[in-house]
Amino acid sequence: MMEWIPIVLVTFKALVLGVGMFFAIKWHYDQGRKEKDHAKEMHAVLRASGKVGVIFMLSLLGLGIFTFVLARTLGLDLTLP
Repeated sequence: MMEWIPIVLVTFKALVLGVGMFFAIKWHYDQGRKEKDHAKEMHAVLRASGKVGVIFMLSLLGLGIFTFVLARTLGLDLTLP
């Protein structure tokens, strides 16, 4: 016979998370309808965050290439087992 505590707790957790997600989505939807003029400012923020994301990814790629070249220069074994 299966214990009933995990079933009750998992059901309760799913119910609480479902209700929380519903109200979070509803709140964001209502905020979006209320602030239509906010769209231009939101586009500027999204554009700036996109630029920051691209710069971060390029710097991460550059760091990876630099690390690989430095490891090769120092003669480290880079083969996979």
